[in-house]
Amino acid sequence: MVLHSKAIEARFCLDYPDFRLDVDLRLPGRGVSALFGHSGSGKTSLLRCIAGLQRPSLGRLWVAGECWQEGRHFLPVHRRPIGYVFQEASLFPHLSAQGNLEYGWKRSRTALSQPDLAQIIELLGLAPLLKRRPDQLSGGERQRLAIARALAVGPRLLLMDEPLSALDLPRKREILPYLQRLHDSLEIPILYVTHSPDEVARLADYLVALEQGRVLAQGPLVETLARIDLPIRLGEEAGVVIQGQVVERDQRWGLARVAFAGGSLWVRDAGLALQQHLRLRALARDLSLTLEQQTGTSILNHLQGVVSQLQAGEHPAQMLVRVEVGATPFVVRLTARSAAALELAPGKPIWLQIKSVAVVE
Repeated sequence: MVLHSKAIEARFCLDYPDFRLDVDLRLPGRGVSALFGHSGSGKTSLLRCIAGLQRPSLGRLWVAGECWQEGRHFLPVHRRPIGYVFQEASLFPHLSAQGNLEYGWKRSRTALSQPDLAQIIELLGLAPLLKRRPDQLSGGERQRLAIARALAVGPRLLLMDEPLSALDLPRKREILPYLQRLHDSLEIPILYVTHSPDEVARLADYLVALEQGRVLAQGPLVETLARIDLPIRLGEEAGVVIQGQVVERDQRWGLARVAFAGGSLWVRDAGLALQQHLRLRALARDLSLTLEQQTGTSILNHLQGVVSQLQAGEHPAQMLVRVEVGATPFVVRLTARSAAALELAPGKPIWLQIKSVAVVE
């Protein structure tokens, strides 16, 4: 598959009777860019503008160095080399899984080669399902088929509009590993609309947080989640993503030690191989601060860091504290009273205690 490394530049203004979308974005030309926000924030409207399904009053869109929209120039949706995955799979009920795949594949001028299509089928685990019709597939299997169909046409850009929102929790858990495989394998950019912090943590490389039609924050995932000056409203899901590598396994206790830039953490052993790279997610609610390293505690992970920033939380009683552990930022939520008692201030050495760290990849 062809690598398109140039960025996506998007500028849109779109007016509704009670809502205005006004965004200016520059997104990476590879990887997953998550468009995150609560219902009504403008995520789907933005995706429809990029697809050409909606024509805004002001629009500019360049993809991989090619102009799709600017001034009077407007490339219609059928001429934009995109794949679009909706919340519902929207498959042809009278065709088999194979027939659904071939429908768009045979009609596309830019369709994948047979070997590339076979690779997508393998990545999404569809080979055993090709003879079945949609009503013989589970919700997760139908959505995997819909993703494969969107990719079969050989798009230069894949748009995914909350592809897991119609699935129950077991089906979401079933499909997420396949999406992670695509993340690692595809060379085209993916714009992924979601309101799920867990999906953002698992899949995204770049994050755009939307609120009331405007960009609240944007940037590489790790850096953007760690910003407390512009807190992304994740509530109990607030926290950071850490890029690490498995360096030790303790088979007796079922633990693995993951090294990152600045230290290491013990986590539940998920059977990952030594030297394997992965993501960890540390929630602000699961971290605490002490002035000295503690002993005689059930908490396994103690990291020495430096306070870099403090910010009032969503409630007057709360405080968010950013702590740098080497080159890796952590965010801690605690009470303002505790922050005062510890006399926290930028530059102060501090110890982090981490109760729970989730392996998300």
